[in-house]
Amino acid sequence: MKISTQQTLLFIVTLVCLTFYNTMNAQELTGAELLEKAIKYHDPFNHWSQFNGNLNITMTMPEGAPRVSDVAINLPEEYFSVTAVRDTTSTTYTLQKSICTTSIKEAPEEGERTPCETAALYKNYYTYLYGLPMKLKDDGTHISEVVERKSFKGKEYLVLKASYDEAVGSDVWYFYFNPETYAMEIYQFFKTENGAMKKDSGEYILLSELTSINKIKFPKIRAWYYNTDDKYLGTDTLN
Repeated sequence: MKISTQQTLLFIVTLVCLTFYNTMNAQELTGAELLEKAIKYHDPFNHWSQFNGNLNITMTMPEGAPRVSDVAINLPEEYFSVTAVRDTTSTTYTLQKSICTTSIKEAPEEGERTPCETAALYKNYYTYLYGLPMKLKDDGTHISEVVERKSFKGKEYLVLKASYDEAVGSDVWYFYFNPETYAMEIYQFFKTENGAMKKDSGEYILLSELTSINKIKFPKIRAWYYNTDDKYLGTDTLN
């Protein structure tokens, strides 16, 4: 089929208009507006603040046996517990408000975290990562008002930048959202040194599939890679 010059010009004009519209769409959205759209997608009924449920997570890595973690989170009661099983070893960490209990009996070596410090670390880790993007509204989080449109592994995203008060964290995070649905599909972080972001640091996490718990859409699969060389680190699967 022969394509006329007029048809070719019409195609080019249409492509240019679509590109301009997509660029303007990213520019018109502020960071706060994009975050609201993403939260509406993942947590349409605002259930996260009252979340009370269990997450069963299997972590697999290139080497070593899988680790299966049963994570209990009750935000209204300020309760957190994780029991992790790997091979024949099982460990439990529990925090009920300021009360900490663990299955670890051995005293830590000098300079190592105490079991209760590890419990707090796990609580922050699981409630942060599995509470995204809702957790980006927490105090101490600074959302850039500039929304960027970036391509990552051949796919276009709307990208939100987040930094934190020093007391919260020093890493710089980028969150990649589907420009049509506003689903969170990637997040990425970089370390900082003397206030400057280190491009040769950090990791990115590819999110795929969704599962619903308490009417919240959670990414089911999280695959971790180094930013520097794309080295695969492991995968967390929400069962």
